[in-house]
Amino acid sequence: MQTIELVFFDAGGGHRSAANALCEVVRREQIPFDMRMMNLQELLDEVDIFRRITGIRMQDIYNMMLRRGWTLGSKQMLAPMHSVIRMFHPQQVRGLVRYWSGNKPDMVVSVVPNFNRALFEAVQTAIPHVPFVTILTDMADYPPHFWLERQAPQYVICGTERARDQALELGHAPERVFLVSGMILNPRYYDIAPVDKPKERAALGLDPNMPTAVMMFGGAGSVKMVDIAKRLNESGLDMQMIAICGKNETLESALRGLSGRVRTHVVGFTNEVPRYMQLADFFIGKPGPGSISEAVAMGLPVIVETNAWTLPQERFNAVWVEEKGVGISLRSFSRGIVAAARRMLDPVQHAMFTDQVAEQKNRAVFEIPEILGGILKDR
Repeated sequence: MQTIELVFFDAGGGHRSAANALCEVVRREQIPFDMRMMNLQELLDEVDIFRRITGIRMQDIYNMMLRRGWTLGSKQMLAPMHSVIRMFHPQQVRGLVRYWSGNKPDMVVSVVPNFNRALFEAVQTAIPHVPFVTILTDMADYPPHFWLERQAPQYVICGTERARDQALELGHAPERVFLVSGMILNPRYYDIAPVDKPKERAALGLDPNMPTAVMMFGGAGSVKMVDIAKRLNESGLDMQMIAICGKNETLESALRGLSGRVRTHVVGFTNEVPRYMQLADFFIGKPGPGSISEAVAMGLPVIVETNAWTLPQERFNAVWVEEKGVGISLRSFSRGIVAAARRMLDPVQHAMFTDQVAEQKNRAVFEIPEILGGILKDR
């Protein structure tokens, strides 16, 4: 059995989620791979300059920024962050070489940005005949030195045409760049039993037949959810909501304390996101690649926001939403959410959005193991 090492970290939830999803589909499909997870943060702790200065791991600083909404200026922060990463590049490579010199997989697969140069050089040094693959878990690269580097031979797996074009423009060989049908989703999004939507809504204390939005801003939630709820409460629109707050107990408490005409079922951290999406008619949230892809997979058009506060690597996602016709991209939830929700409640416009959503056939999590198998076979 061949061993595939999946390199991830916990800066945001998407990288670990992608790695876990690939492991799960390999297990379910009984594909003969030994999937091994490697947390890059733990391996590189000794050279984490951010931890040395602040006492906090780099991934935890990132997650704190997301939780508190400190994302204004994140674009400008990338250059100094990359400078620090490059400063400690030799130490990163040495640590990875030591690791792989005594721990030799048959393939290394990265689902992390920012460190693919160090990962590639370490693989080339310690295990030079082992293929190195980068799977973009964003819809596009944010160059320079984010997901893609000028390095060969390596393989790249992309979930959008834009990402594939970026890889080719950077000089990666066409035969080593693979386009799959979307972002990696957990296999549970593909095997959900139908539900009695009116009955399940009523069980949550909602109107069985009223148009319903599901609002979610990732595992850390966002204070924007309170503002959105207040504005929709004041709008006079005939709708209701399911608000998923993740691990943000303060947000959950604030939303439970709101009153108004828009009935809202508030949820904390849950593993039942697909079920709640089944009960909704459209999605409101941040333009994360995972959130958008999950909503579209569940048949929901989306309302997202992109502006100076949006993480730079997520800004293309809002462009993708508009290009594919699967939803609405706003410059400001505060100024635009009511008009956008009104459009979603219009039967004709909602049908147009859902028709475009239905055109998206994302099977990436099943396609990628086949690609990895082909690479191993041909090496």
